[in-house]
Formats: sequence, structure tokens, C-alpha cells
Amino acid sequence: MDRAELAGFLRSRRERITPADVGLPAGRRRRTPGVRREEVAQLAFISNEYYTRLEQAKAPRPSREVLAGLARALRLSDAERDYLHHLAGAPPGPPPGPSREVRPSILALLDRLPTAAAVVLSAAYEVIAWNPLAAALMEDFSALSRRDRNLLRRAFLEPRPEGVRLYGVADGEEFAESAVRHLRAVAARYPDDPELTALIAELRDGSAHFARLWDAREVNARPNLCKTFHHPVVGSITVVCDVLDIADRDQRVVIYTAEPGSPSEEALRLLSVVGTQRLDVPG
Repeated sequence: MDRAELAGFLRSRRERITPADVGLPAGRRRRTPGVRREEVAQLAFISNEYYTRLEQAKAPRPSREVLAGLARALRLSDAERDYLHHLAGAPPGPPPGPSREVRPSILALLDRLPTAAAVVLSAAYEVIAWNPLAAALMEDFSALSRRDRNLLRRAFLEPRPEGVRLYGVADGEEFAESAVRHLRAVAARYPDDPELTALIAELRDGSAHFARLWDAREVNARPNLCKTFHHPVVGSITVVCDVLDIADRDQRVVIYTAEPGSPSEEALRLLSVVGTQRLDVPG
């Protein structure tokens, strides 16, 4: 355990985050940058005395539970979390659950795709980043809670008109089968993630269709290379679906593009102008 470096690292991470980052009021009498020691201790569910001793390089080795609490309280990235564990003399095990942190370079990539709809999916099928055209094609994800941005919940649990699948995609059954196969493999990678376990239980209880697919225990997901969306404003849009794996985050960038010169390309161009406005709804 490198007490001195651990102390300095904790202090530097504490000073870089603001009270607003962790849902705390800013207050008027903050003499130092970042959040206070007692606030970190509270967020990490440890005593203020013990956290203070950590920053003073006087504390005994923290447990894995304490390290997990500190990583959460200080909003550490995956790399910073690993570094924290190594400094404490407790090399990290596998992450407890799918990462939701999207690299800035990937966010910049989405912005550089103005003629393509693109989203980033976590391993649990949560939409964790998107560009404006994806919001226009699918839905305005910024208006949804984190829970409602999960595509598996949207596909299996939400009420919908008879025969209408997720976002009107024509290959709804293929998506369902592929997604469940992928999720089963993800569950094996993160067996101790309570959020993932709760999601699977919710899907099993709420959808007989999901339960049947889950109980089949298939794990070979088949890629869907072409999709047709039935959009309420511009009609049918057929797109090619390309998936880029982000291996170190266990995430995927899904990019939808239309054939050049096709009616679908024209429809996507119209959506890029219209955005998330609803032209079919009277003003």
C-alpha cells in the first residue's frame, strides 16, 4: 500500500469535483476547491475520521468495499478506479457492472456523423449517448429517465399497438432474439451486478416472450445488418446497421446509414432538419 500516493490521489480527485457534480448545494463559504472531506465520507458511507486519515496517509489499508465507495463518491473513471485499487494494495477485480462512462472521443465521433443516426449502448442495452439524428429517428432520449432509455424495457415491457415493435422496426422479433442472447452473455460477465440482476428479473416477470427466449439459453447473437424504421412523420426508412465494439468499456456504437440517393437518405435528411419536432401533431 502506497499511503502517500493514495493520500495525494484522493485529495486531487476530491478537489476536481464540484458540489453540483454529486448533488450537493454549493454554499457560500468554501475555502478550498472541490468538495469537503466530510462530504466525500458521507457519499462513500465511511466515517469522516477514517477518510481524513486516508488523506493524511495515516489510515490502515481500506477494504474493497471502502474502495468501491470512494470510487463512486469521487466519480472515478474505470482507469482511476483501477489505479486507486493498486495504490491501496488491492488489485481490482472485474468491474461490478457494465460501464456507463462514454469516452470523450466517442462523443466527438457522434457529433461528426451529421448524416447518420448513432447511439452508444451499454452492455445492458441502455442508450448512454446519442446524436441529434438518432433522437429524431428513434425518440428524444434526453426527455427520458435513465430507466426508460433501456431498449430491452422499451421492447418487452412497454404497451404498444398490436403489431408495432420498438420504434416501428420491421425486424422486431430478430432484435428481441439477438438482444436476449447478448444479455445472457453479459449476465455471465457481471454475475454480481445487482442492477443487471434486477433488470433480468423485471423482464422475466413482465414479459412471457422474454422469459421464453431467456429460458432457451442461447448465447450466439446474430447481427442485424439492415433495419427498416416506420417513422410517424417521414414514413419507412431503411438503413444499414453497423456496430463498433468498444472493448475496454464493453459498449457498442450503433450507426444507422441510408443508401446514397435513396428515398431513405432523403428521409434522414428531412429528419436532420426537423429534429424531434412532431409535424404530424397540430400546433
